Amino acid sequence: MVNIATSLAVLGLLPSALAAIRHFNFDIVNGKVAPDGFERDAVLVNGKFPGPVVVASKGDYVKIQTNNKLSNPDMRRSTSIHWHGFFQHRTSGMDGPSFVNQCPIPPNTTFLYEFDTAGQTGNFWYHSHLSTQYCDGLRGAFPVYDPHDPLGHLYDIDDASTIITLADWYHDLAPHAQQVFFTSGTVPIPDSGLINGVGRYNGGPTVPYAVINVVQGKRYRFRVFSLSCRPFHTLSFDNHTFDVMEFDGIEHDPVPVQNVDIYAAQRVSIILHANQTVGNYWIRAPPTGGSPAANPNFNPALALAILRYKGAPIAEPTTTNVPGVKLNEADMHPIKQVGPGSLGNGAADVAIVLNIAQPNPPFFDINGISYISPSVPVLLQLLSGASKPQDLLPSVFILPANKIVEISIPGTGAHPFHLHGHAFDIVRTSNSNVTNFVNPPRRDVVAINGGNTTFRFFSGNAGAWFLHCHIDWHLEAGLAVVFAEAPQDNISGPNSQITPQDWKDLCPMYDALSPEFQ
Repeated sequence: MVNIATSLAVLGLLPSALAAIRHFNFDIVNGKVAPDGFERDAVLVNGKFPGPVVVASKGDYVKIQTNNKLSNPDMRRSTSIHWHGFFQHRTSGMDGPSFVNQCPIPPNTTFLYEFDTAGQTGNFWYHSHLSTQYCDGLRGAFPVYDPHDPLGHLYDIDDASTIITLADWYHDLAPHAQQVFFTSGTVPIPDSGLINGVGRYNGGPTVPYAVINVVQGKRYRFRVFSLSCRPFHTLSFDNHTFDVMEFDGIEHDPVPVQNVDIYAAQRVSIILHANQTVGNYWIRAPPTGGSPAANPNFNPALALAILRYKGAPIAEPTTTNVPGVKLNEADMHPIKQVGPGSLGNGAADVAIVLNIAQPNPPFFDINGISYISPSVPVLLQLLSGASKPQDLLPSVFILPANKIVEISIPGTGAHPFHLHGHAFDIVRTSNSNVTNFVNPPRRDVVAINGGNTTFRFFSGNAGAWFLHCHIDWHLEAGLAVVFAEAPQDNISGPNSQITPQDWKDLCPMYDALSPEFQ
């Protein structure tokens, strides 16, 4: 059996009460892994999948030396990394998306990502942001601990053993899977679902499931990270109720449920009281996204792990799943310390409706435009003086500084939309006619599941910020826009961008590469 405490490689120091500069080294390499028993080549951080857990404490400044050692010609050779959920004030160039915030890091090149976590705490993660490369393995968790957590009195244990990652896994390499998608119109279907980096597929070997150990009577804060490229996972623990108390780095008043849907790139923290009879219990996270009938390997019911009480036998559980109350996103309200409803109830200064369509499947349009990456990163265009719509691609929206911005995305599709550089207030959740300006849920990824999903944020963070579907295959098919926020403020003044020389050097180096190295 796999034990979470030993199966997750943890980088960084133990959480401390003092802010620090944290140094990390990422070797981006190709290697063979078999998380579900099927061995394949992958894109790995320090030879691991999922990548090593990056640990920081509130207020820390992080420096991640990223050494691109990729060599496999069947996958992308260049790379870039997004530090998902961090606001990157004045460091938009460190946000990571290729051709929005930077040019990719060429092979045999080292680049230093450095940024201030700036008081943000909770669950973040990192992943490649070049094409669909993270589906090939470059993804990992990044928790930031708060030594004075306002909800810390509600749990006893919060450490490496309580980190849970959820992922989909593909036996095909991402560039080939993407090519098949673009020619067939069928979005790639995973071969397996993974919990803490291991899982099974139909007909495959019985890979030992991950084990999460608990002691009866203790209360555990489980930090759950979706590293998914496509599906959402429905998380439950047989015979247990748990309290959801965090969305995407924002703590909320706890809500008791029996299961929660966690979409691609979302993170939640839950509090589970180990108050059941000593024994083994299934942890379930079946992925939804893609028909198992179209991939005979894929069996969502095999996405399992084991919750093992101290004193229980070393054996697989025999428990059954009794469907219970599912979390309703609208029932979540930020804790008072983070200022719920701080944007007020007045009319938005800027209101944008984004209409999704597919006039040319499998590609997506937003307001009639399919997103295509520019040859020059949007941030670099802003720093070069671009400030008007005619200066930029039509899928780039210019946002004035210090305004309340409201984004409405009508329709369905279960598209988990992520906004970079911000968290937002979901003032109208999917399939709801209720508008909540008082204490709406706040997060940085929201699933578009029907009705007229609407969220608001304050444009107080100059930069180039992606808004896109986090189904990575859909992003590559054009389901994205970019916000050019406060163009002039990026160039000069107290919010101007900090752009190190190695960032400036990336585009000339990348542009000089022959296509096989890009």
